[in-house]
Amino acid sequence: MVKTGKQIGFGPRPPVVVVLGHVDHGKTTLLDKIRQTNIASSEPGGITQHVGACQINYKGQPITFIDTPGHKAFSQMRSRGARVADLAVLVVAVDEGVKPQTLESLKYIKKAGINYLVALNKIDISNTNIERVKKLLSQNGIMVEGYGGDIVAVPISAKTGKGIDELLEMISLLAQMAQLKGNSKDKLEGVILESRLDPRRGTLATVLVRNGSLKIGDEVWVEGLRAKIKAMIDDKGKMIKVALPSQPVGVLGFRTVPPVGGKVKRTEGEIPEEKPKAKKVEEPQKEEKKLRIILKADSLGTLEAIESSLPEKCQVVLSGVSDVNESDVLLANTTKAEIIAFDVKIPPLVKKLAEEKLVKIIQFKIIYELLEAVSKKITKFLKLTKEEEILGRAEIIAEFKIKNERIAGCQVKEGKIAKQNLIQLKRGEEILGTARIKSMKIGKNDVDEAKTGEEFGVVFSPKLDFAIGDMLASLRKIEEV
Repeated sequence: MVKTGKQIGFGPRPPVVVVLGHVDHGKTTLLDKIRQTNIASSEPGGITQHVGACQINYKGQPITFIDTPGHKAFSQMRSRGARVADLAVLVVAVDEGVKPQTLESLKYIKKAGINYLVALNKIDISNTNIERVKKLLSQNGIMVEGYGGDIVAVPISAKTGKGIDELLEMISLLAQMAQLKGNSKDKLEGVILESRLDPRRGTLATVLVRNGSLKIGDEVWVEGLRAKIKAMIDDKGKMIKVALPSQPVGVLGFRTVPPVGGKVKRTEGEIPEEKPKAKKVEEPQKEEKKLRIILKADSLGTLEAIESSLPEKCQVVLSGVSDVNESDVLLANTTKAEIIAFDVKIPPLVKKLAEEKLVKIIQFKIIYELLEAVSKKITKFLKLTKEEEILGRAEIIAEFKIKNERIAGCQVKEGKIAKQNLIQLKRGEEILGTARIKSMKIGKNDVDEAKTGEEFGVVFSPKLDFAIGDMLASLRKIEEV
């Protein structure tokens, strides 16, 4: 653990730096190199699926880093990361440039009102053009030095370590300019970065101490939930007795999983009543057919990310942070739901009960695989029947983006594509999904249909993950099964 004895009382505190960027641009690999660990290789699918936090020592000065997932489903985690940080490092891979989560991360940085710098990663890849990426950044509102702004852009290789010392030097300089202050004797201010049920230790919450200090034996509360701190573990896995300003620490003592993003305060006087949030339970809707699921995940942040990314035709009957239990199986049997288990255990007795009750349990460790599987299941509710008529087919020949809307440029190959009818998207023989047409234009004119040979632009609702070469079919009738 970094020795932080000099922080006792009022004085400078270490900067809290959030690392943001698009998926697979090297955020966690960068932190691995900085702290000389190898977390990225152990992440399922090679992507970070939880908020990680660590504290390193650079030239005698501590720096706290917060790592955030890059996958689009984890936007709320990235937003929270930016809100609790003092500085941000926006990681951009030079072989890919600006991507959707790059711009989303920039939005969170600006909303949080914090300074940031850019780490131009993967310079070890041959034939990369750093100046081209800098120009692309400036065109997207990231005004780096030499291209109309003063944002520092540091070329690095998270793989080889090249440029990382320069990056840390710039972080240290920005932190000094910010003149960050803290007081370990002041009132406790902390925030829950992540929380989960540990199979061996019980409820484990990752707390970032923003000000004051957190000690063994302290009684704290988070949005109605209380805890008496029984143990604290630093990011190196060592047991500690005191956590000081800007220090991340794992805390044991909560009886129920505290909400991610919740503020941690020390109780004064009477301890508030503990009011654990009830699990989400919804009665199945009879008027509309939906894929009913019971969702169990390993952490609250991951659960939140999955729920916010599920398709509209998916109904969550119950969700919670725990292993799959017998009650889940019985509820699934009653509501005709499937159980989705994300990185949690299914005890043998629960598996046996599920087999007896004919309840399907599906396990996942990678979030995008879970979402893809659920989306494919949803398409079964919009499956073609013999009574349906295909009015026309069109090929997607181009893609445009205007005001964050993805527009498919299409050409009608046969029949007609009508705005009023359901649209089915196919890639080869695979049905990718169905949607309605939100808007349809030929040139600059709004239209209701396009005929054979005509080219048109279309926006789908809900959004479909289309690609050039995909085919559209306009359907007169749809029957859910």
